[in-house]
Amino acid sequence: MGDRFVRFAATAALVLLAILVAERYVRIALLAWDEPRPTAPRAVIGPVERRAVEVFDAAAPSVVFIFTERARPRGLPGGRPGAVSIGSGSGFVWDAAGHVVTNAHVVAGAERVGVRLASGETVEATVVGSAADYDLAVLRIDDAVSRLRPLALGTSDDLEVGQAAYAIGSPFGLSQSLTAGVVSALNRRLPTAGPREIPGVIQTDAAINPGNSGGPLLDSAGRLIGVNTAILSGSGSFAGVGFAVPVDLVNRVVPQLIREGRVPRPAIGILAADEEVAARMGVGGVIIVEAMPGSPAADAGIVGIDPSTGTLGDVVVAVNGEPVETVSDMAAIFAELGIGRQVTLTVRRDGAERDVTLPLVEAEG
Repeated sequence: MGDRFVRFAATAALVLLAILVAERYVRIALLAWDEPRPTAPRAVIGPVERRAVEVFDAAAPSVVFIFTERARPRGLPGGRPGAVSIGSGSGFVWDAAGHVVTNAHVVAGAERVGVRLASGETVEATVVGSAADYDLAVLRIDDAVSRLRPLALGTSDDLEVGQAAYAIGSPFGLSQSLTAGVVSALNRRLPTAGPREIPGVIQTDAAINPGNSGGPLLDSAGRLIGVNTAILSGSGSFAGVGFAVPVDLVNRVVPQLIREGRVPRPAIGILAADEEVAARMGVGGVIIVEAMPGSPAADAGIVGIDPSTGTLGDVVVAVNGEPVETVSDMAAIFAELGIGRQVTLTVRRDGAERDVTLPLVEAEG
C-alpha cells in the first residue's frame, strides 16, 4: 500500500512538472507577438492638450537656437583655431527684415554669433544693439530672410496670475523644446548686472533651464508675453521659479535697439545712496549723495550729503506723485517718461517737503 502511494505521488509530481514545463512553451507558442503588434485607438486629444499643440505648431517656426564664440585665449589647446564656444541660448524672430530678439547676457562678449533656424539651417548673425539694463539684445541675420516668420505679439498689461504660459527654447542645447505652466506672479523686480532692476517681470512655473534664455514666453493664443531671462535655483537648473521680461517693455526697448543700437538712459544727474544705506539710517526714500555740477538736479537746487559734516541733504520720496523707495523705483518711472520729458520730484529736507520740476536728460556713460 505504501509503495503504491509513493509511486502514485511520484507519478503525479512528474505529470505536474511536465504540465508546468509544457505550459511555458505552449504560452510562448500561442501568445508571443513575433510580428508588429496592432495599435490601440487613442482617445480624442483634450482641449488642454490641443491648445498646447496648437501653440507650439504656430510659434516654433519663429524660435531659434543661438550660439556664440570668442577669441581663444593663448595657451588653451584644442577646438577650432582662434575661437572657442562660450555659450548658447534661445531667441525668436522679431520681423521679416531678419531681426532676432534674445537676452543681452546670451551675446555679451561674443565675437561671433550664429543662429540655427527652426528649419535646421545655420546662419551668421550680427549684434545690432544690446541693453543690459533690460537684458535684451537684437541680432540681424541677412540670409534666409524670406523664410522668417515673426512671432505674434501680445501684451503684458492684462496678464492674470494663473493663466496658461508656454516656453519654447533650447534648454541644454535641446532646441525646439516646449514646456507649459502658468503665470505664477506679476510685477516682480529682477536685478541686472548693473545697479538697476528690470521692472514688471513675469514669474512662471513653466520649466526654464540654461539655454532657454532669450526664448519666448507665450500665452494660450500663442502670442509673445515675455522673454525668458532667468531662474531662481540653488542648483542652476529649473526649480519651479522662472522669470521673463514683460512684452510691453520688450516692445518699447527693441525698436530703439533696431534704430539706435542702444537705449539711452533718462537721468537727472544725481548720485544716490544704496537702499541698504537708507534702511540702516531709517530713512524712507532715495538719499541724494551728490547732485552733479551742471546737471538738471543741481540747477533745480537739489543738494546731497554735506561731505564735511555728513548731514543729509535732499531725500526723494516721490516722483510725479508716486512714492519711491529705491533708485530702481525712480529709474522705472524715468524710463516710462523718456528723455526730454519733465518730471516732478517730491523731496524732503530737514522734515519739510517740496516739489521740484526738472527735465530728464541722457545719462552719461
